[in-house]
Amino acid sequence: MSSGLLNTIQSSFSSLYRVIDLVVIGFTFFACLFWYQVPVTIHYQLVLLISLTCFLFFGQTVDLYRSWRTSTTLAMVSYAVLTWALSCVVLITLAYFTKLGVVYSRLAIGTWFVVTSFGLVIWRIFFRELLFYFRKSGANTRSVVIIGATSSGLKLAQQIQNNPQLGLTIEGVYDDREASRLPLELQNSKKGNIKDALALIKSKHEVNQVFVAMPLKAEERITEILSELRDSTATVHIVPDFLIYNLLHAKWQQIGNMETLSVYDSPFEGFNVTIKRVEDIVLSIVILSLILIPMFFIAILVKLTSKGPVLFKQKRYGLDGREIKIYKFRSMALVQKEVDKVKQATKFDARITPVGAFLRRTSLDELPQFFNVLQGSMSIVGPRPHAIVHNEEYRQLIDGYMLRHKVKPGITGWAQINGWRGETDTLEKMEKRIEFDLAYIHRWSLLFDLKIIVLTIFKGFVNKNAY
Repeated sequence: MSSGLLNTIQSSFSSLYRVIDLVVIGFTFFACLFWYQVPVTIHYQLVLLISLTCFLFFGQTVDLYRSWRTSTTLAMVSYAVLTWALSCVVLITLAYFTKLGVVYSRLAIGTWFVVTSFGLVIWRIFFRELLFYFRKSGANTRSVVIIGATSSGLKLAQQIQNNPQLGLTIEGVYDDREASRLPLELQNSKKGNIKDALALIKSKHEVNQVFVAMPLKAEERITEILSELRDSTATVHIVPDFLIYNLLHAKWQQIGNMETLSVYDSPFEGFNVTIKRVEDIVLSIVILSLILIPMFFIAILVKLTSKGPVLFKQKRYGLDGREIKIYKFRSMALVQKEVDKVKQATKFDARITPVGAFLRRTSLDELPQFFNVLQGSMSIVGPRPHAIVHNEEYRQLIDGYMLRHKVKPGITGWAQINGWRGETDTLEKMEKRIEFDLAYIHRWSLLFDLKIIVLTIFKGFVNKNAY
């Protein structure tokens, strides 16, 4: 059933998505007008027409209706929300410049904006889960050929097998080397050499996708394979080896008439800088308005229970490795000075006060860092800042360690909500933290930040490693 009923209508999916989107937008529009008892005049009909036209236009512009089979749910719904947000901006701009805003019910239109966002997200998630169900049953599948029995090819094959909801079926792994020279796990998977793979792909149009998983050093051979694959209808992907995968937000830049590739770069350039800064400022103001009174009582408690200042200040590395000074509620009996060797807090550490132990266990000692965020030296979400001494130590032990400083340090982060926080008494613990930090930089998006913030509320404050 690899080419079942759903597979026969695959080419119609984009049209189906468009129709459902238009129905959702129209349905929520009339539902909001009905709810607020607003008559459907020519002005409202015009708003609906403009919104539908804009949504289709922006959807085409951002490629909303491409295949999301191998993309994350977060990425799929992010593009849908972005498309609708752009449409709303057009409507608001038109209302402002035409001075027709007074004609419309702001409550009804505002509710429509919000409800439609949820509607576009919910139906996509529901339909995606429905597709996952059918794909696990063997319907709506795509045939895949992997060229290159390498470690990256092996990992790809394992991911395809471990994620049946993607609906990918491996036709075979092909490599020119003898089976005895291949990784043990792939020796039984090899179906033939690369010449056999190319012949199969050209003759069998059911092979939908080809993954070339060869090392970068085989550039000439890869070029030959790609040239041969031009004579097929398959979608071709290059599986990155270690070198390519570790390019941090690599992108092409132009200097004069020459193209250069930035190898290690930050995701926060151009409009992304503005998005990130607005996110930090707005959320910090909202959060500080909620926690100022608790912070006041914490400050009194710290002052009354031990000698010393209320706030603990320490130099850390910020964006691009520049020194910053971060603030925390003091949790130790004595303020730790900047010395050549900084001792991390350990379980039952004698330096920690009883109040400090509670603050550290619940992460309440980090609350003053929201002022760092407002200053611009930190972000709400990002890699946690380490003491300068630790940075200098671990940069020599962990490959790519300093790349975590391509973004601002954060109060919470992807590593922290996944349990990699607190004392790093082994090198492996720090390596895992860095792995998640770099994964965050690779995956950054506004919705990803919001997801981390929400998860922090439920699982990021208290942790068995925090002491």
